[in-house]
Amino acid sequence: MIDKKLLAGVTALLTFSLIMSYSLSVFTVLHFGYNDLHFFIRQSIAVGIGFVAIFVLSKLDPDRWFVPLGMLLFVGSFAAMAAMQVLPASLVTAVGGAKRWIKLGGFSIAPVEFFKVGFVFFLAWSFSRKLADRTHKGFWDELRSYMPYLFVFAIAVIIIAVFQKDLGQAVVLAVTLMTLFLLIGGSFKFFAMMVSLGFVAFVGLIFLAPHRIARIKSWWLSVQDTILSLLPFESLQKLRIEGSGKEPWQISNSLNAIHNGGFFGQGLGNGQFKLGYLSEVHTDFVLAGIAEEWGFVGIVAVVLTMLFILFRIFKIGASVRNPMYYLFSIGVAMLLAMAFVLNAFGVAGITPIKGIAVPFLSYGGSHIIAASLAIGMVLMISKKTTKDNV
Repeated sequence: MIDKKLLAGVTALLTFSLIMSYSLSVFTVLHFGYNDLHFFIRQSIAVGIGFVAIFVLSKLDPDRWFVPLGMLLFVGSFAAMAAMQVLPASLVTAVGGAKRWIKLGGFSIAPVEFFKVGFVFFLAWSFSRKLADRTHKGFWDELRSYMPYLFVFAIAVIIIAVFQKDLGQAVVLAVTLMTLFLLIGGSFKFFAMMVSLGFVAFVGLIFLAPHRIARIKSWWLSVQDTILSLLPFESLQKLRIEGSGKEPWQISNSLNAIHNGGFFGQGLGNGQFKLGYLSEVHTDFVLAGIAEEWGFVGIVAVVLTMLFILFRIFKIGASVRNPMYYLFSIGVAMLLAMAFVLNAFGVAGITPIKGIAVPFLSYGGSHIIAASLAIGMVLMISKKTTKDNV
């Protein structure tokens, strides 16, 4: 039996995404002259494909199909990301010089969304053998052992963070990789070195891109007074920079939408900031739109549902004997959790905006289908759990 509770939680969020894609896109369809149901229909297609993927994958035998499907997802998505950089403009959608989507008829596919799931499979498949062999290794032996994974990760970061200019996705992958390193028993020295190198690379990627520096400066101007007032060290006051200190336009409207929602919200369809004030409200800022129309109660319901989904995935991972299934389940949970947290923090102005979709909620076919594939594979694994632990 598959985990029906996990399926119920995912179904609830996917269904809710259909409702919000219709409600929050009202200004966009008028502005671009689309049909009123334009985004609702497209989201319905993605959700429909997602449900089919979940249903089909959940019926398969993981011992036979898990590795072939995971390897196909990893190799196919990696090849697509690499090839996308040399494909002609007629086949690729570019925004700000970054090629992130491959055109397929009237739709666009973002390979990075599928690569995240494939990368987690690759790590789980490879690391599972190291989890079985917990012999003590010296630092250099450990480094040589993990070098192939770091090499693949470095290439992925170059494609995603440099060519696609999407640092947020690279951060999600990095945190997932570090988590799995810890779970397979990596030494603290090695982990500390990886975190240090990751931080240096993160800072370097920021300073190599002027738009990232401008985004962080704009965010810091809006929060520096609050943060520096909490720090007692006088020397840290040198971090203060001159400027207006006002929130960026998008964040300002996002915070106003959240405030306008109050406790119970303005009611479905009654949001005001979606009417041209808050762009992309049905995509990256869907949580702000939900907060305005459903209020604090609605946001709490969404957070609790997401926590329930993560709990069920962790529960499944803890209940299987195969280390590959265990690591994959934990990796998928980390992907979903990091995406949700980074988006929520950006929408609330706690961190700079990352442009990462909210799992199962934001408008967009690629992340909906990719997340559904991940859930389908987890449900496939759930049939291998020990009944006493689920």
